[in-house]
Amino acid sequence: MPLTIAMESPRQDGVIRLLDMSSAYAESLYPPESNHILDLASLEKPDVSFWVARLEEAIVGCCALVETGDGTAEIKRMFVDPAARGRSVARKLMEALEATALEKGLSAIRLETGIYQPEAIGLYRRFGYVDIAAFGDYQPDPLSLFMEKRLTSK
Repeated sequence: MPLTIAMESPRQDGVIRLLDMSSAYAESLYPPESNHILDLASLEKPDVSFWVARLEEAIVGCCALVETGDGTAEIKRMFVDPAARGRSVARKLMEALEATALEKGLSAIRLETGIYQPEAIGLYRRFGYVDIAAFGDYQPDPLSLFMEKRLTSK
């Protein structure tokens, strides 16, 4: 099955299903004060680029790049349907996200993820993200890992 990655609206049933799955997963691992989930309306703002991954027509993954207004952006709502894992969906989403960040001339991409998500942490490390202190409006949290990748044009 061919995998496609495209910028699309988050307001569609398949994406909402993934966002609900993502939220339920995060809520099963962390207390409310350690969950930093963007809602659907926030994903529709003009400073957000949102990607959808499809296998055939089925929506199997998504992620958002939220520009912060200071030349950097944050990855939010990265999630792949468990049934589609192992098919390079997250890698392809990351490649699309980083290509867009470079096109926009952003200097860095940052993220917050939870310490109980080794697959996500591994993905980000493979892409060159390194640990940093809490950034933006985040407070230090023993359940959170903050990461950043500095970008340079090739």
